[in-house]
Amino acid sequence: MKGMNVCVTAGPTREIIDPVRFISNNSTGKMGYAIAKEAMLRGADVTLISGKVNIAPVPFVKLVDVISAKDMYDEVIKAAEDSDIVIKAAAVADYRPAVVSDNKIKKKDGDMSIPLVRTKDILKTLGENKRPGQILCGFSMETENVLENSRKKLESKHCDMICANSLKSAGAGFGTDTNIVTLITKNSEESLELMSKEQVAHKILDKLLAIVQP
Repeated sequence: MKGMNVCVTAGPTREIIDPVRFISNNSTGKMGYAIAKEAMLRGADVTLISGKVNIAPVPFVKLVDVISAKDMYDEVIKAAEDSDIVIKAAAVADYRPAVVSDNKIKKKDGDMSIPLVRTKDILKTLGENKRPGQILCGFSMETENVLENSRKKLESKHCDMICANSLKSAGAGFGTDTNIVTLITKNSEESLELMSKEQVAHKILDKLLAIVQP
C-alpha cells in the first residue's frame, strides 16, 4: 500500500448536553485502530480520526482527535479529499441535543425530556461525493436482519464495501479483542469466522485492495 493515502475513523462521538453530561455509545475504537495499524504496516500514509478512546496512538499514523459528530464530519470530509481509501469504523452519534445548556441542568421532581436533532450523515456525504477511483468502506453494527440492513446501507450510502456484524454474536461488537464480520460488496458476501481484530483488519484491507486492483 506504499503511496496510498488511507483515512480511518474510530471510536465514539460525544454529543454534549451540558458541562457535565453527554450522549455517547460503547465503542472503544479497537477495530478502527487495528485497521489503521495494519494499513500503516503495509506502507500506507494513514490518517486516523478518532473519538475519545483509551488506546495508545498508533506509531507513524497521523492522529486527529475529535469529540462530536460535527467534529468528525468536518475532519473526515477534509481528509477524504486526498484519500484513496476511506474506512469508516467509528460509531458516530445519529442524534445530538437540539440545545446545549451553558450550565449544569439541575434535577427536578418528575421526568425530563431532551429534544434531539439529526447529525450530518458522514458516510452518505462521502458516498455522494466520491471521486473516481476512490474506495469507500463503511461499518454496520446491527442487532437484527444484519445482512439485509447492511446491504441496504451499502446501496443507500454508495459504498464499495460494508463490514457487517451483530452486537448479539459472542466475541463480536464493542470492547472485545475479537470480531465476527461479513464483508459485503455489490456482488459478494464473505462471512469471516471469529478472529482477532488485527486479523479482521488484514481481511478488510485484502478485500479493499482487490477492489482497487481487481
